[in-house]
Amino acid sequence: MLLGYLQSQPVWSGPDLVALLGVTDRTLRKDIERLRELGYPVDATRGPGGGYRLGRHGQLPPLLLSDDEAVAVAIGLGNAASAPGLRDASASAMAKLERTLPDRLQRRVRAIHANTDVGPANTGTNEPEVRVDPDLLAQLAAAISDRAGVRFTYEDAERPVTADPYRLVSWQQRWYLVAREHSDREWRVFRVDWMRLRFPGAARFAPEPLKGGDYASFVLRHVASTGWKVHARILVDAPAQEVLDRINPAVGVVETVDDGHCVLVTGADSIETVAVWIGMLGIDFHANGPPELVEHLRVLARRYQHSV
Repeated sequence: MLLGYLQSQPVWSGPDLVALLGVTDRTLRKDIERLRELGYPVDATRGPGGGYRLGRHGQLPPLLLSDDEAVAVAIGLGNAASAPGLRDASASAMAKLERTLPDRLQRRVRAIHANTDVGPANTGTNEPEVRVDPDLLAQLAAAISDRAGVRFTYEDAERPVTADPYRLVSWQQRWYLVAREHSDREWRVFRVDWMRLRFPGAARFAPEPLKGGDYASFVLRHVASTGWKVHARILVDAPAQEVLDRINPAVGVVETVDDGHCVLVTGADSIETVAVWIGMLGIDFHANGPPELVEHLRVLARRYQHSV
């Protein structure tokens, strides 16, 4: 919070910062020293016009980014603003980024930010978007970097889970943690929005990475079989490779049956979404369950038949 105030205007008096932060003079001085230890250049001047200011003459040095790098950062922050929970943080980050760029790049970044819209990312489902908790993501990322175990409650269970965290994966507007649970040393995938961290955490661990290191694929396979509210195994009248060529990897996993048939293991958070995905295959298929999906497909068949 102190850093945010220092970035918002050139000079702050000590009494003003004390009042805004609700701290003592001594605490303010300690916080200023902590910022300096972290590498932030905070100057202090005495006198009627004195106070604290960030960087030389109240300005941070220009951020050294190439033209393409500045464009990439601006687009990334614009996309992040579409995620629930990150909108305000993204806008604040964009404003601070602009202040640290040279004038030429400031104009470039502002033009992109002001003239670019991001369409709704959650177009593949009728389920509401999940709000992202930036602080929780940051704590999990720090635990991964520090090789520190975590303790958390999951979904509605009261018993805490203890696990060694290895990777965060963002997929289909959801965040997942790939971790190795202490109870049986098995690799598991946890939805971050279903987690509630417990403190203190667990001991540090010596890393033993997932075989092959493809954490994103591991999440895809896990979610396809266990991570959705609705799961389905659809027999498709086509070779596995033909189905793989037609689907987005996010749809699910394809298993070979024989030269002319395969099984699509898929799912979603609603039966309507599953029906859309298998309907977009453009290939004959056979759905035997779950019952609510079969009934929904019958309803769709009648609806489409009546439309022509």
